[in-house]
Amino acid sequence: MRLTLPVLIAHGRYGRRMGLGPESRINMLRNILTGLVRHERIETTWARADEVQIYAEKLIDYAKKGDTDEKAMKMASFWLTEKDLVHKLFKVLVPRLGSEQCGYTRLFQIPNRDSLDRAKMAVLELRGNPFPPLVTRQPASDGSLLNQLLRGYREEATRSRAAGGD
Repeated sequence: MRLTLPVLIAHGRYGRRMGLGPESRINMLRNILTGLVRHERIETTWARADEVQIYAEKLIDYAKKGDTDEKAMKMASFWLTEKDLVHKLFKVLVPRLGSEQCGYTRLFQIPNRDSLDRAKMAVLELRGNPFPPLVTRQPASDGSLLNQLLRGYREEATRSRAAGGD
């Protein structure tokens, strides 16, 4: 078969092809999204986490409308395979994420999987989860070159002002 331009263009296709077909892809995404709502932090491949992040953001956007909204309930009951998590979504997660306008999830890259395929791995988590943070901010070290140069510049400026060189 000869590859031509029309064959290479993906007309109307959205998302990645993961699994055996569209039905298995949706089932896989539903299971990962259910795990995210249950555990609030999951570890999976980068491609799957990146794809699930889109659906998680949309689900939480719909859930912010409240449990009385019919479309929000349909979305929650479709995407969450465990029906006890619908209550957690509306009563626990939405109030916690209520102040956020967007960006309800965070995606972090972790080292590649060692066994089998060396797949690029990621951690997908909901904001405000009770777990310790994955990335801790390091305070600026006083011994770094930039801080030493800034300190020297400040001292030189104060000396020149004190000497009347201003």
